[in-house]
Amino acid sequence: MFARLALCSQLPSRTRRGHVVSAASTIIRTFSQAKFSLPRPHGKSFAHRSELKQAKRIVVKLGSAVVTRGDECGLALGRLASIVEQVAVLQNQGREMMIVTSGAVAFGKQRLRHEILLSQSVRQALHSGQNQLKEMSVPVLEARACAAAGQSGLMALYEAMFTQYSICTAQILVTNLDFHDEQKRRNLNSTLHELLRMNIVPIINTNDAVVPPPVPNSDLQGVNVGLYDSPPGTDDAKLIDIFYPGDQQSVTYGTKSRVGIGGMEAKVKAALWALQGGTSVVIANGTDPKVTGHVITDIVEGKKVGTFFSEVKPAGPTVEQQTEMARHAGRTLASLLPEQREEIICCLAELLTERKEEILTANRKDMELASATGFLPQPLINRLSLSTSKLNSLAIGLRQLAVASRDSVGRVLRRTRVANNLELEQITVPIGVLLVIFESRPDCLPQVSALAIASGNALLLKGGKEASNTNKILHQLTQEALSIHGVSDAIQLVSTREEVEDLCRLDKMIDLIIPRGSSQLVRDIQRAAKGIPVLGHSEGVCHVYIDADASIDKALDIVKDSKCDYPAACNAMETLLIHRDLLRTPMFDQIIDMLRQEQVKIHAGPRFASYLTFSPSEVKSLRTEYGDLECCIEVVDGMQDAVDHIHKYGSSHTDVIVTENEETAEQFLQQVDSACVFWNASSRFADGYRFGLGAEVGISTARIHARGPVGLEGLLTTKWVLRGEGQTVSDFSEQGSMKYLHENIPVPQGGFH
Repeated sequence: MFARLALCSQLPSRTRRGHVVSAASTIIRTFSQAKFSLPRPHGKSFAHRSELKQAKRIVVKLGSAVVTRGDECGLALGRLASIVEQVAVLQNQGREMMIVTSGAVAFGKQRLRHEILLSQSVRQALHSGQNQLKEMSVPVLEARACAAAGQSGLMALYEAMFTQYSICTAQILVTNLDFHDEQKRRNLNSTLHELLRMNIVPIINTNDAVVPPPVPNSDLQGVNVGLYDSPPGTDDAKLIDIFYPGDQQSVTYGTKSRVGIGGMEAKVKAALWALQGGTSVVIANGTDPKVTGHVITDIVEGKKVGTFFSEVKPAGPTVEQQTEMARHAGRTLASLLPEQREEIICCLAELLTERKEEILTANRKDMELASATGFLPQPLINRLSLSTSKLNSLAIGLRQLAVASRDSVGRVLRRTRVANNLELEQITVPIGVLLVIFESRPDCLPQVSALAIASGNALLLKGGKEASNTNKILHQLTQEALSIHGVSDAIQLVSTREEVEDLCRLDKMIDLIIPRGSSQLVRDIQRAAKGIPVLGHSEGVCHVYIDADASIDKALDIVKDSKCDYPAACNAMETLLIHRDLLRTPMFDQIIDMLRQEQVKIHAGPRFASYLTFSPSEVKSLRTEYGDLECCIEVVDGMQDAVDHIHKYGSSHTDVIVTENEETAEQFLQQVDSACVFWNASSRFADGYRFGLGAEVGISTARIHARGPVGLEGLLTTKWVLRGEGQTVSDFSEQGSMKYLHENIPVPQGGFH
């Protein structure tokens, strides 16, 4: 059973904008008819969800179905305790909290039913003189009597719950007459302000003991399902994310809760009235067990929960609309001829070099802003920077990818003759809609876009705000290239205030998420994307092991390149493992001197530190990804010890052995369980462009689907196509006339469906 929990916001006097949180029926009706409110605000309501964090005054309106059990007799104590806890958390943050509650009728009904049953059982026992009692029935209880019996118990329950958090509460009973009378309204206003000033949580309820009885109506058998763009329960029904004044015609209202009297339409009218007065409103599901424990705090934190009422319409489409546009255009992109997709990618490569001045100008703006604010660490600033050489390298990689795209979508992987005149093919197809989230790396945008084009996938891009100017021009160039074949909507750049966590909840619209950024970003996305696969790696803790049989020249070159070429890269060396026999040898001294000359800060591992009288600072963790001119040095007993260290502390990204002993090298290559394992080569080779993939969406350390640098092949999946002439499975039964053949049919080179 759905009920709603709605948050509204309001400016209290003498404070900044505050917010009112609300959710269901009885008091909402009072709001809409009598226009009860705290003092009118002096400003506008919040335009975006993210501003809800600034709320100073919050009113939580608990609908009847939120606080009432499913049998409508008694309170949902678990939900109520969770709501009280969330209100207490917000109150202790210094916000002014109020609760508008239902539940007195349900609490009283439970109490009266108990008393009636107890009384009947006593009478039966006295009259019959026997222990066997007849089946007892409870008469229909009048709602006002239930309210009268339940008010005190409901308030006592709230008081007991809030006492656990050292918070004092006060009860306020109201009726419609209290709002129609000007003097009573002023008195109520004064009372509320005084209670809030004393840090007391007012708990407001309609005095249902004296209100007119509800009119019987068959609608009360329905379920309160909220704001949808089509009839709730139908296949295409979608909960509305943001509601704007004037959207009433596009809304289909659900029926009222069995235990409420307001209905969703009354809530929307009340919300719009509040919005006109400068109060922000959110209506959300208060009974879903998956979110009940944090629904209120999530809303106040600006998360995408429920329906947010706003007077400010965004200039462009919503992220949901962008995703739909991308999916629709993506299907057209996938149906293009390979030569047409190749042409789009080549056009984008040309634009990167032809319009480089525009790109570099936008990039300089981002770099200046990043340096001025001082919020970005140096590794991220390094990743943010573009140059002519970077753009030229990007263009070369895109042209390589354009050639590879000829052999992508629709390629026949296998062909089988299942039976006579029944042939099966397995062919490559796009995954669907990709969401790529990246920070501080604008060069990622054309790379990923080209890969999406080559693989026929729709693409949603969410870049960091630190690269907004660069991302904007690069996306414009991408759409310009796509437009030559009419599919410019296939790649969308999310420029709204959408939080990453909110994007990760679009599990019915997005098929794969690829994070590109810090290990923290990747971990956050992996936690948030519960219903969408995530392709990527959380850390790049890459090792270089210098074996006892290593060449001194190769060791110096590989260590220097792996650490110093681009320290911010995920394939840069973070830990240098040294064979213990090399300590206090010329090779070891030269490696240390080279690192110092390159200004690399050295951290000593525990074993390395034990060999030294005066060691560098001891490492805090052997799993550290520095992303800068820093590294850890640790000592190992040999190749096997190095492998064990890598498995224990590495991230399965890229690991290197430097040795002239082929047998040792082959054992290392075979035993190390990482996405990339190298012998006598820099860890920096772990890259899609350097592997000849043209470009990559990232490096995956997963063990299914794609691993290592993920290029074109990693963005394709397969489907099975069966061609027959009316065969049925029963034809192949023991009594059937046909037999399975399962003969492999050779697939010619470059065979396409």
